[in-house]
Amino acid sequence: MADLAAALGPGGAREEPLELAMYGKDAGVTRGRPGAVCFPRDAAGVAGAVRIARRHGVPIVPRGSGTGLAGGATPADGALVVSTTRLNRILAVDEHERTAWVEPGVLNLDLTRAVAHLGLHYAPDPSSQQACSIGGNVATNAGGPHCLASGVTSAHVLALDVVLPDGAEVRLGGLEPDTAGYDLRGCFVGSEGTMGIATRVAVRLSPDPPAVSTLLLEFASLDAAAATVGAVIAEGIVPAALEMMDAEITRAVEDYVGAGFPRDAAAILLVELDGRPGSVAADTAAVGELGRAHGARRVRVAADEAERALLWKGRKSAFGAIARIAPDYYLHDAVVPRTRLVDVLRTVYDVADTHALTMMNVFHAGDGNLHPLIVFDASEPGIWDRVASAGDAILRACIAAGGVLSGEHGIGLEKRDHMPLIFGPDDLAAQAGLRAAFDPDGRANPGKVLPEGSRCGEIAGAPEGTWI
Repeated sequence: MADLAAALGPGGAREEPLELAMYGKDAGVTRGRPGAVCFPRDAAGVAGAVRIARRHGVPIVPRGSGTGLAGGATPADGALVVSTTRLNRILAVDEHERTAWVEPGVLNLDLTRAVAHLGLHYAPDPSSQQACSIGGNVATNAGGPHCLASGVTSAHVLALDVVLPDGAEVRLGGLEPDTAGYDLRGCFVGSEGTMGIATRVAVRLSPDPPAVSTLLLEFASLDAAAATVGAVIAEGIVPAALEMMDAEITRAVEDYVGAGFPRDAAAILLVELDGRPGSVAADTAAVGELGRAHGARRVRVAADEAERALLWKGRKSAFGAIARIAPDYYLHDAVVPRTRLVDVLRTVYDVADTHALTMMNVFHAGDGNLHPLIVFDASEPGIWDRVASAGDAILRACIAAGGVLSGEHGIGLEKRDHMPLIFGPDDLAAQAGLRAAFDPDGRANPGKVLPEGSRCGEIAGAPEGTWI
């Protein structure tokens, strides 16, 4: 603490019990016990903190806004949490090249707001975009509703300035169309803090589309809604976003936001189309026709920007809405083939019934990225065991259907022990070898992503997935 105070100045490092408790977890369900938390203000401060931790043999855990849902920012016991919230400047914007250099603590939505007057925006839009940081988005390779057409974070990051786990400062990638050498930028995006800490990020900005149309389709069955999703994609239409919500979450959101969602629908689709006015009008008509042909009982097109914004407020308030029902939730984000959506959803509901749990579903239907949401009260005796068992069963069902463990939340701590479901020993060893090239001492966010027993194993003291 003395070394950190000398390097970072007054208030730059803290170890008060209450603050350590606050930084002991992210928005996931696992908790650790950090030894200290520090708040550098620039890249030199980050590098200094990392070097001090290394000198004292202390692991480091990078942390952005703490909105992660997989325990990625849950600290190993005694670790130094390096918070990037004070690195929050937009450093440069090039409206002609459509790029921006930002610090990792810049909030996702703040970047879009800052460039809106230029007719530009930052495309990745997680539901937590009002609170999540660009650095956290980079760490987890975050997506969002509009990643169907625009792609996830990796498609929008051009270069990174990074502090490696030994304190060295390097640049990965570049603004050029093709940067010589290995794509270390691609390795770093999605590495969940196991390869270092980003201190500056060059992102691609996207032009605002000339026309946007948002549709709300109501269905009397999940099957009809899922069939419409497949029909839209099969027609060659790739919406900017294609979201599905089931009856339980639709009612919860409508009670919470009043977005105009039908409270008696078995499922709804929220479809957004953008592009040139003529093509948007044609696709809007086509999506409406496809929906009706597959059983949509009503198709509504947002009349103006205010109605469109309200519909999206409803969708992005889904996780907040469940607080009216129960104080806690557990969320996964496995991906399944679109053709298996209904089958897997039926299994999800069966799992909920088996474990006597309330289950809601809101997800990116266009790319099969499920978000089964288990709603519960953590004070209920024995509830954690039921929730954990249900979560495990859901992940296994998704993998059995040909899916993968994560679409945008990352693996973190909560899904690391499921990695052998999709990777063999040689696959995991190759990933561990790459990780070790960046972090040979194993002190960067230990205990995350790769399961125990992978080659280049983790240091002692990593949390073991203990539920709070």
